[in-house]
Amino acid sequence: MVEKTEASVDSKVEEKETVLLEQIQQNNSKLEWVKLAPNKIILATAERVWIYRPAFDKSSNFIALSSNNSSSIATTKNLLDTAIVLGKRAANSSQKLPILTPATWIWSLASQYHLSHFTPQLMKEASRIFSIQGRELLAEWAAQKAVEESGHDRLALLDIQSLGYEAEAVVKAFVPPSAKTLSDYFILNVQTLDPIGCVGYSYTLERIALVIGEKHIAAVQARMPLDTNATRCLRVHSSIGSDAEHVEETIELVAGLTLEERNQVAIACYETAKIYFSSIENDYPSEEELQRQLATLKSSRLQ
Repeated sequence: MVEKTEASVDSKVEEKETVLLEQIQQNNSKLEWVKLAPNKIILATAERVWIYRPAFDKSSNFIALSSNNSSSIATTKNLLDTAIVLGKRAANSSQKLPILTPATWIWSLASQYHLSHFTPQLMKEASRIFSIQGRELLAEWAAQKAVEESGHDRLALLDIQSLGYEAEAVVKAFVPPSAKTLSDYFILNVQTLDPIGCVGYSYTLERIALVIGEKHIAAVQARMPLDTNATRCLRVHSSIGSDAEHVEETIELVAGLTLEERNQVAIACYETAKIYFSSIENDYPSEEELQRQLATLKSSRLQ
């Protein structure tokens, strides 16, 4: 069960209903911007972030400002992280996660399984398309992602098995709506003429995972039965796993892309975060319903 918090992601965001164009123009030589909606524009430099909300009849005035064809790593990080923050705010989800129990954790593990199961296959397909298009850096990145994410679904299965259930049967029976919605969005971004959105999707999930630390992992394991090991998948997708390095690698990649590609990645970050943080609503069955279904999925070794 992942803590869904902005943490330090939005620590540099300065939001104003109106940002004076003159003030923005002073930073224009280092400026990066992306238009998420007609009245929602992110402007970022290496040191600062603005949220510009022009009136609809004034948005065209802003487009006259140029954005750089190249970007620094710090500016790119601010741009993508702010897109994630705004996606969370747009989700406007107020419902809290249910109390953590072995049953709700198994539901979460099923979600982790479904989110990771097709990732290698989809990243291979994205790599193939990028390669055909002559976009070798993106092709290499996606191919490496396919390798890095291989076997992560197996970790979720092992965690479920450790809790005493038939893992394959559990993930067949449990398909959380949140996992399906995110997976559908991932597939949609890959099975298109330009799969660049998969970069933003991947970055967002790995960036969110960085708020999960050793303390949270230990707290989850402490609520599980003794002599079980149910946090292997969570550990890999956390700040103490490989995601921290992956996030830095993706930022470096995106900083070297074209302006249009960076904008598309930022928009995908926004959309992915909006889906992710909206998914909490009505995602979990009741504890009673989970227990009822799990009663038929216990491992034969324990019966």
